[in-house]
Amino acid sequence: PCIILWSNGNEGGWNTQTDPLFAQYDRLQKRHMVHPWADFNDLDTHHYPTYLTGVARFTNGYKVFMPTEFMHAMYDQGGGAGLRDFWDRWCTNPLFAGGFIWVYCDEAPKRSDKGGILDSDKSNAPDGVVGPRREKEGSYYAIRAQWSPIQLKPLLITNHFDGSFLLTNEYTFTNLKDCRMTYKVLSCGTPLQGNTEAGKVIAEGKVQLPSINPGETGTARFELPDSFREGDVLELEAFDREGKSICNWTYPIHLAKQYFERNLSQTTLTPAPQKAEARQTSDAIELKSSKVSITFDAATGMIRHIKSGETEVPFKDGPVAIGMKMRYEPSLSYTRHSSDGAIYCAKYKGAADSIVWRLTNEGLLYMDAILLNRGSGGGGFDDAFMDAQIFNLGLSFSYPEQNCSGMKWMGRGPYRVWKNRIPGTNYGIWHKDYNNTITGESFENLIYPEFKGYHANLYWATLEGEKTSFTVYSRNDGTFFRVFTPEEPAGRIKDTMPAFPEGDLSFLLDIPAICSFKPIEQQGPNSQPGNIRIKSGDEGLHLNLMFDFR
Repeated sequence: PCIILWSNGNEGGWNTQTDPLFAQYDRLQKRHMVHPWADFNDLDTHHYPTYLTGVARFTNGYKVFMPTEFMHAMYDQGGGAGLRDFWDRWCTNPLFAGGFIWVYCDEAPKRSDKGGILDSDKSNAPDGVVGPRREKEGSYYAIRAQWSPIQLKPLLITNHFDGSFLLTNEYTFTNLKDCRMTYKVLSCGTPLQGNTEAGKVIAEGKVQLPSINPGETGTARFELPDSFREGDVLELEAFDREGKSICNWTYPIHLAKQYFERNLSQTTLTPAPQKAEARQTSDAIELKSSKVSITFDAATGMIRHIKSGETEVPFKDGPVAIGMKMRYEPSLSYTRHSSDGAIYCAKYKGAADSIVWRLTNEGLLYMDAILLNRGSGGGGFDDAFMDAQIFNLGLSFSYPEQNCSGMKWMGRGPYRVWKNRIPGTNYGIWHKDYNNTITGESFENLIYPEFKGYHANLYWATLEGEKTSFTVYSRNDGTFFRVFTPEEPAGRIKDTMPAFPEGDLSFLLDIPAICSFKPIEQQGPNSQPGNIRIKSGDEGLHLNLMFDFR
């Protein structure tokens, strides 16, 4: 650590009468002096600039640009949310000198006059990326990933992957040949196979880092081990010239559909004593196997109740459309039997074309939803069957929190995510017990990672409970799994999180961003709500799941 410049006061609290003293007493080094948040003394230290801030200043000005605060980590907001958008834009300007995030840790001193509580003065000081005892929030890892001095270019592992990938040196002085990098190949099982241990290392080794000067991009590579395709996750970890870990990154070797089909083909299912049946009455549709039965409401197409043996599984009241509208059409829906199970095809108008439910003879429930494949929505909606700005998009169900004691899942984790704060989470198998942590407020029982919220890139998840555990598998990539609704901090001035979808458990193709002291519309492109245009001939969006209630 070293002093690189002098700050006279803070946020408008400077004393201009003392300005000459800095130069008078720093005659040897003559370090620059700033008035934080002001455009002063050849430095623009603007606080909380918007993504597009800069007319006649950053964009075409001549002053060094260095916002002395530009991200704010109040409660679970900001911190690393959308950080890279700002950073990449600012790095296009040679006069950009860096920026500051408010703040390192929650300012919650122990109050001897209040029985020893940790007191952040409600919303005035829970601004840290770590807690008062240095507990690490999701923002900590998001910032670590986005400010890592080694940045990997986007990488998708395909059948053509040969162990080489691009990376950029964002150090100021260090050549990457003086750093080192390792790789690991992890194998991840599924509950279907009775193997849910954390990823098993089946191969590991060194990555060759070439000579890459600061600011340059080059190619790193490693020799693919023979067992590479047998693995599920590639983990890369970089170390600095002193041997300290900088950051780690993970990539799926098999996408969700490939992973599911590969593992299912290797699973031996106990033959069912009888075939599954589909039955329809005036008010209900039932899919029934020897182990599991699902009853749908004939008027709405929604799950009414599920039974595993004689035990009721309280997963119901769905699918509910999120971010879109769909109208169930009972006259177009039908049931039928097939050699491997019973089928209920629920037809819709609006955002959904159909949702096909298939209960296999062994008791596994498949859901295949086709969404947004018709420009007209099948008629009757005047094309207004989805939100113009999409914050959440998918399907939701109800499931009582009191039934849940924990969750084990494969996907990105272990922290929850927001649309603009996915960096810092990694692929793997994770577990956490149920908790009701309120970020930046539950100081006496601050359990991280938080249990409730959005989880990225679901492969499978087991919701644990004393009597009603069940597992859901995603059969398409990019599914967000929303688990319950986090509580808002009691000390807030206004709500800190965007509205969560209806219901308790949601499977989504898009989720909202979290703000960072500024409205979402003033943040970068990866924080903005999505939008969709449907064209004739589109195959539509697919949301394919498989539930194991056995």
